[in-house]
Amino acid sequence: MTDNLAPAQPAADNSAPMNNFANARRAMVNSQLRTSDVNTPSIIRIMDKVPREKFIAENKAAFAYIDRAISLSADRVLNPPVTHGLMLERAAIKETDNVLIIGAGTGYLAHLVAPLANIVTALEHDGALFAALQSNLEGNGKVTAVQADLTTGYKAAAPYSLILIDGAVDHIPPAIAAQLADTGRIICGVSDNGVMRLAEGRKSAGGDIGLNNYADADVAPLAAFAKAAEYHFG
Repeated sequence: MTDNLAPAQPAADNSAPMNNFANARRAMVNSQLRTSDVNTPSIIRIMDKVPREKFIAENKAAFAYIDRAISLSADRVLNPPVTHGLMLERAAIKETDNVLIIGAGTGYLAHLVAPLANIVTALEHDGALFAALQSNLEGNGKVTAVQADLTTGYKAAAPYSLILIDGAVDHIPPAIAAQLADTGRIICGVSDNGVMRLAEGRKSAGGDIGLNNYADADVAPLAAFAKAAEYHFG
């Protein structure tokens, strides 16, 4: 059965009332984020406020705050809360940042980034996910949703001071590297001998990007980036 990707609403019966979602968010913050060194006050406030249940199918809403990935489609997931928390911690987003989110899915990470950054571009190629992304971003003036091939980035809004790839990649395509500002930073997932990790890279003055792993994390691979590595992971 195909998931309904429209913005999910809390269940009408008493099985998942709104206050239970708020309690689940608070439990997520205390038992998942804080215990994983996600403690920056602004990040904690945002993740305690943004309703993850709105970004998944209604029949999965009860699982919105578990510490595992949640299916969005046949080959895409909403990564676990800790994965996004660790990405945001390392990104140290500034209010002047121009951010590109690659693999934006239904928009959860974009909603977390928007209050912290100056401009956010949310890139998604899957048609059904993009429709949900647009719906979920309605009224959010800081975020622009773009439908395009993930590996090509979005040149029109470049250069980006920060690129977040919401998934694990085997390489950083040249087109994306070219859109990162000089001294800009990129955060993504990588597979390190079968172990999934988060990695950070910075663009040197010469245009090279080196990725250095900084945390073990449950981060799902993005099939579009499953190619021979062009940059070595540190």
